[in-house]
Amino acid sequence: MCEAQTYRHWIKDSDLVSFNVVVKQTNLYIRAQRDLKGKALKSVLKHRSSLEKYIEYHPLFLTTLRPYPMEEGAPTIVKEMLRASQLAGVGPMAAVAGAIAEAVGRDLLPFSPEVIVENGGDIFLKISQKRLAGIYAGQSPFTGKIALEIKPQETPLGICTSSATIGHSLNLGNADAIVALSPSTALADAIATAIGNSVKSREDISGAIEKAQGVKNLHGIVIIKGDEIGIWGKVKLVPLN
Repeated sequence: MCEAQTYRHWIKDSDLVSFNVVVKQTNLYIRAQRDLKGKALKSVLKHRSSLEKYIEYHPLFLTTLRPYPMEEGAPTIVKEMLRASQLAGVGPMAAVAGAIAEAVGRDLLPFSPEVIVENGGDIFLKISQKRLAGIYAGQSPFTGKIALEIKPQETPLGICTSSATIGHSLNLGNADAIVALSPSTALADAIATAIGNSVKSREDISGAIEKAQGVKNLHGIVIIKGDEIGIWGKVKLVPLN
């Protein structure tokens, strides 16, 4: 993902401070009104610890590609992943990057009114002015050319991307990018994966959008396959100059 993560620097927000936090597989790029790296690291370690301990006693949670049953005593981040996987019809680990991004972002909000946390293409953001989020879609001609315009009143918001042509995450389809938007970043992550699994050719785009329309709490979706694009919901695309 190192090459793909050059997208992190496409959009410059000179009014925000940027910093990275890396713990094992978690690689966060964070923007806030001040450097909160220490607090972000503490948050990552806390949430990863609770998740790792849960997996230790529930190993199937880590490997299943199907929804996993809800357990009342589970940690908060695990419950978020379980709810998302059940709505999306995928395994709970399909929501892990989005869940961690949101958990860390919410931990930082008391210290900064604006927080943007990106975790391998999955973003949690709470903003106080209009921001742009560029779309990376591999070799598609749309890569680097378009962005999502997000307004403050639409946040907190999760924006998550799944791709069959970028990165190492499991994806059973062939889409260059599936971008899902939801107030739940875990759900956006899981839905991006679920919809991505169903798009194997351009002809699948319309059916995938129809599937997305039936998901509760999903605000919108963008599907990119080569030079074809499908859009549904509360989505505003603008040129990225």
